[in-house]
Order: sequence, then structure tokens, then C-alpha cells
Amino acid sequence: MGFKSMIVVMAAVGVFGLQAAGAAEISVKSGDSIQKLLEEQKGKRVTVRLQGNDEMTGKVRVVTKELLHLGELAGRDYFDAVIDLHKVSAVIVRVKE
Repeated sequence: MGFKSMIVVMAAVGVFGLQAAGAAEISVKSGDSIQKLLEEQKGKRVTVRLQGNDEMTGKVRVVTKELLHLGELAGRDYFDAVIDLHKVSAVIVRVKE
């Protein structure tokens, strides 16, 4: 993941973290990657921003070095998606109900 992508992720996490004060936890540590952040969200609903600014929202099913499997896609009943992990530029997580 490039430096620019990591800045976007950290900014998104920072903004949502400030709004959530004490709600669901998400943290970024030195050496983290998009893969690790998504693995921590397994079973939870996330939005991923793809290169080109497209977004997909769904439940994290499986994360590998190369692929992300999202289930229960928002706005697409009965569909799942498999996404090239290298095309993900940001992970957006709801931290407050």
C-alpha cells in the first residue's frame, strides 16, 4: 500500500474515531496494512473505497494477501464481491451506532 493510501485510511479512521468517543474500537499501529485492518473487521460491515473513488459496502467474509470477499452487498441483494486488495485505497468503518 502506498503512502497516499495510508494517509487516506488514517484520516478516515481519525475522523470516525473522534466522533465515536468510547464506541466501537479501531486503531492503526505502525506496520499495519489494509489487509490487517480488514481482518480485524471480519464479520462486520465496512465500506471500501477503490481506486477511482468507487465504493462498495458489505460484510467482510474473507481477507487474503490478494483478495477481499465482501458479502451482503449494500444495494445489491443476493450478490457478493471479490475485490483485488491492491485496489483498495481506504477502509471506512462505522464506529458508532
